[in-house]
Amino acid sequence: MNLIKNYRNWRRYRDTVNELSRLSTRELNDLGINRSDIPGVARGQR
Repeated sequence: MNLIKNYRNWRRYRDTVNELSRLSTRELNDLGINRSDIPGVARGQR
């Protein structure tokens, strides 16, 4: 079960990174996110 949970978490992380990466710089700035912040935001560290 741990393997399944880890896979789901990884997929959620990748989906979030992909979604945020598609946004324009202006849209990210409106959200208060820099491009370099995307991995941390996707991990929930911000």
